Amino acid sequence: MDRRAFLGTALGGAGMVGLASAARGAFDPLAGLEPVRATPDRIFRTTVCLRPFRAAGPRIEVEQVGRKRVIHNYGHGGSGWSLSWGSAERAVALALADGVRDVAVIGAGALGLTAALTAQRAGAKVTIYTKEQFPFVRSARATGTWSPDSRVAMEGAVDAGFADRWEGMARTSFTYFQSMLGMAGDPVEWTDRYMLSDTADAQRHPPSISGKPGFLRLESRLADITPRSVDLPPGSHPFRPAFARRSSSLTFNVADLMRHLTSDFLLAGGHILPMEFHAPGDVTRLKQSSIIHCTGYGARTLWRDESIVPVRGQIAWLIPQPGVTYGVYYQGLSMLARRDGIVVQPTGQDEWFGYGDANEEADRASAEAAVRQLATFWA
Repeated sequence: MDRRAFLGTALGGAGMVGLASAARGAFDPLAGLEPVRATPDRIFRTTVCLRPFRAAGPRIEVEQVGRKRVIHNYGHGGSGWSLSWGSAERAVALALADGVRDVAVIGAGALGLTAALTAQRAGAKVTIYTKEQFPFVRSARATGTWSPDSRVAMEGAVDAGFADRWEGMARTSFTYFQSMLGMAGDPVEWTDRYMLSDTADAQRHPPSISGKPGFLRLESRLADITPRSVDLPPGSHPFRPAFARRSSSLTFNVADLMRHLTSDFLLAGGHILPMEFHAPGDVTRLKQSSIIHCTGYGARTLWRDESIVPVRGQIAWLIPQPGVTYGVYYQGLSMLARRDGIVVQPTGQDEWFGYGDANEEADRASAEAAVRQLATFWA
C-alpha cells in the first residue's frame, strides 16, 4: 500500500487536515515505517552467533590459578551486551581487591571491552589479551537489542540473590548506555519495535515447550525505565497481520559501538596484545596477578566449563535502508534495522529454538527463506 494513501486512510475523516498538520511539522506516527526491501539479492552476509547460556546465570566469581587471581565474567546467554557494564562493575571490584592496579583482561568482545574500560576508570593499568578482535569476535554477530534477561538463566536454577544482582547489573548498564545516546555514529539509540499478531492477544514472549522449565523472566523489575507498549488496532498500521503492539527499546549499532569502546580504551592508555589460550594454566604466562576472564562461549573449551550450553542464532544481513529505523516480530521471525545493517533472524515459535545447537556454519538457503518470509509482513 502507498504510504501516503495509507496515512490518509488511517487518519479517517481528518485526512486533509492531518496532512496539512504534517506539512506544518506535526508528529508523524508512521515515520520510519517504510517497508523493508526484503529480497535475497540485498543480503550482504550471513552470520551465526552462539550465545553462552548457563542455567545458573552468568559466572562472575574468583578462582585461584597458581599465583594468579582469575575473575570469571562470562555465560550471559543472550544478554551479553545488555548486561556488560553492570557485569564489568562487579568483576572489576573483585579484580582490584587488595589494591591491585595492573590488570589483564582476556577477550575483546562486549564483556572484555567494558571490563577493561571500567578498570581503567577505576585507576588501573589494563592490557587486553585476545585471540580475535572486532569484527571477528562473537559479540560482533549479536542481534543488537537491549535484552537484559534474554536467556540469562533458567527458572529454579538460580540462587536466592540472583534477581537482585541481575537488576543491579541491568540498571548500571542502562545508565552507561544512556550516556552514549547522541554520540557520533549513533552507537546506541532508541528505536521502535512492533510485535505483530493475527489475533488481539499477541504474546510478548514465545511460549516454552510443555514439560520443560522456562527461561527466567525478570524484565518486570525494570518497569520504571522501560517505555510502555501500545496496542495498535487493525487499520492503523501498514502491516499485513491485523494486530500490532508498538514499544521502544535501545538498539546497539554494534560496529559503531565496538569502535567507540576500542578507541576509548586505547586513548586511555590501554594495550591490546594478540595471545591465544588453550587451558586455564596458560594464564600463568601473564605478568599481571589479577586477570578478568571474558571469553564468552569460548570458556566452554578454554575453562572446560560444560555448564555453558550454546544457543544458536543465525542472522541474514540486509543492506541498510534509508527511512527504516524500527524492529518487527511475527511468527518466529524478527527484524531489527540498525545503522550497520538490517538483521533478519529466525527465533522460532518457542523459546527453546537453537538451544544446544553448536553449529557455527551459516546456512544461506535458510537465510534467504527468512528474508522471503519477512517480505510477507507488509500489506
